[in-house]
Amino acid sequence: MNEASAALESSQILQVARSSNKVSDSFEEGGGLAAGNFDMQDSRKVTMEMEISLVHEEIGGNSSSFPSSNSSNKIERQNFFRAGFVGKPPGGKHRKQYLPCPVEFAEAVDYFMEPDLVRNFTQFSLGYVNSEERPPKMNSSRSGFGGHQTMEQRENSFYASNQTLHCGFVKGPPGSPSTGFDLDDNDKAYMSKCIVVVSSCIFGSSDFLRRPASKNMSEFAKENVCFVMFVDDQTLEKISSEGNKPDGRGYVGLWKVVVVKNLPYSDMRRTGKVPKFLSHRLFPSSRYSIWVDSKLRLVVDPMHIIEHFLWRNKSEFAISKHYDRQCVWEEVLQNKRLNKYSHREIDRQFYFYRSDGLTKFDTLGPNTPLPSYVPEGSFIIRAHTPMSNLFSCLWFNEVERFTSRDQLSFAYTYLKLRRSNPDKPFYLNMFEDCERRTLAKLFRHRVLQPPPTTGP
Repeated sequence: MNEASAALESSQILQVARSSNKVSDSFEEGGGLAAGNFDMQDSRKVTMEMEISLVHEEIGGNSSSFPSSNSSNKIERQNFFRAGFVGKPPGGKHRKQYLPCPVEFAEAVDYFMEPDLVRNFTQFSLGYVNSEERPPKMNSSRSGFGGHQTMEQRENSFYASNQTLHCGFVKGPPGSPSTGFDLDDNDKAYMSKCIVVVSSCIFGSSDFLRRPASKNMSEFAKENVCFVMFVDDQTLEKISSEGNKPDGRGYVGLWKVVVVKNLPYSDMRRTGKVPKFLSHRLFPSSRYSIWVDSKLRLVVDPMHIIEHFLWRNKSEFAISKHYDRQCVWEEVLQNKRLNKYSHREIDRQFYFYRSDGLTKFDTLGPNTPLPSYVPEGSFIIRAHTPMSNLFSCLWFNEVERFTSRDQLSFAYTYLKLRRSNPDKPFYLNMFEDCERRTLAKLFRHRVLQPPPTTGP
C-alpha cells in the first residue's frame, strides 16, 4: 500500500463512518477516535507496510531489494525482517552519543521585555470553556477535565480569531464533583502573580526531584522567576523521604512545591500534559514560561534562555528537534516497537491525521515549514501570546482526545493551525537538540519496582 492509496482508504473509511454518525459518536461518547468502533486494518499489517515503505526510501526506492508487501512468499518477508533491516532499534554496547553544543548567551539579562515589543505578533482574543453539561451519550469512565468537544468545535478551534475554546479545567454543572487538578487557594494566589515561570511535574513518584542549579541563576532570576514543581501526595511523600521535604514556605531549593489533588486522569503521562501545555491557564498573569521535564536538571539561567531562543529569534514558541527522528511515520513505528501505547490506538490516531492532510517529512522540500516534524518535547519555551496559547490548547486537546504521546500530534497540530490561518503567522523556533542538552542535564527516569506478588 503506498501513501496515496492508504490516505485514500483512510479517508473513505472516515467518510463512511461519518455518514453513519460513528465518528462523531465515538468522539463525543468515548473520548475520541481512539474509542471508535469501526473496523481498521490489523495493527501488525499496518506496521509492516510502514516499515517496508521506510526501508524502500532508505535504500533508494529499489523495490527489487526487498520483498514486496504483496508477495505471497511469506517466509521471504519474515526472514527479511528477522535479518535486522527493520524492527527493534539497534542494541548492543555501541550506542549513539548525543552531546551538548555551544550556545552564545547574552552576558546578562536583568530586564524584562513584553512580547509585543519583540515582534508584532498576531493579535486576537481567547476565552475558555469553563463549564458544560455532560452529553447524554458520554462514556461515564471518561475524564471531564478536557470537556466534551464536538468535532465541529474542534475544527473551528483551529482558526486564529476571537473565540472561546476547550482548553482543560472544564467543570461540570453545579453540584457535580470536581473534574480534577485541584490546587490550594494559597498556591493559586502565588501562581496568579507570576510573570516568568519555570515549571515541571512529578506524578505517581515517577521521578526524582532534581533542583535547578542555583549557582548558575542570577539574582534577577531568583527574585523574578517562579520555579514551580507540581506533585501529587504520593510523590510528595516519596521525595520527602529522600531528603527533599519542603520547608515552611513550601520550597525545596528554588522549587516551589505545589501539591495537586484529585488528578484528572489515571494515565500519569496524560496528567502531566496539564502543566506541560497549559501554563498560560495555571499562571494567568504570566508572559513567559519554560517547561522542564522531570528527567532534566536546569543548569542555565531562564532569562538567558528566553532572551536567546525567543527575543533574539523574534519567536513566540521554541522547542528542540528530536535527536534522532524527523518524520511522524518514524515516530509511530518507534512508539509501537517500544510498546509505548496501544498499537490500535496509535493506528487510529495516525490514520485520522493522514486523512486530514498529514504527509511525510520532506528533508529536501523547499516549502517544508519546519526543520523536523518530531520534537524533543522535554523542554519548551513560550511567550504567552494569543497564537502560542492557542497552539498550546490545540496540542493539549489532541493528547486529551487521542493518545498521550505528544510527539505524534505536534506536527499535525502545527500544520493544521498554519493551514487554517495562511495570513496569520505563528513564529515557532525549532532549535537543535544539542542546544537543549546545553540548557539542562539529562538523567534517567526513576525505575519503579513492581508490586510484590502474593501466594506461593
